[in-house]
Parts: sequence; C-alpha cells; structure tokens
Amino acid sequence: MSEENKDEMVLLLKTLVDKVKNLERAVYDKDNLLMKSGYVMVNSPTPHTAHESGISGDTIAKMEWDDIHKMAENLG
Repeated sequence: MSEENKDEMVLLLKTLVDKVKNLERAVYDKDNLLMKSGYVMVNSPTPHTAHESGISGDTIAKMEWDDIHKMAENLG
C-alpha cells in the first residue's frame, strides 16, 4: 500500500470515528427526544424463551396432518 493510500485510509477512519461519536452523543444525550419517548432504550428487556410443552419433534413426526392442523388452531 502506498503512502498516499495509507493517508487516505487514516483520514477515512478518523472521519468514520467522528461520525460514530456524534451519533452516540445524539442518542445518549439527556435532552434527546428519542430517549425520552421510549423509541431508543439503553437497557431493553430480554424475552423469556424457555417454554415447556409436552410436544417433541418425534411426537409431531408421528402425527397425522389433521392432528397437526387441530393443534395449530388451538395455539392461535
């Protein structure tokens, strides 16, 4: 890589870092309307995905299509 290309790359990286810092300031600023309105959350809740059901992949594999359709209707 030539010296000119290195200088351009360094300048580009500095510009990108400055833009990211400006975006962070805009998001985390105390007077930011997005933070106050709740559109941007710093600590968002994590959904609980552990769901215990008595149906396994093997059980579904052995079911008839009519049974699967009935089970799907009961879920929704």
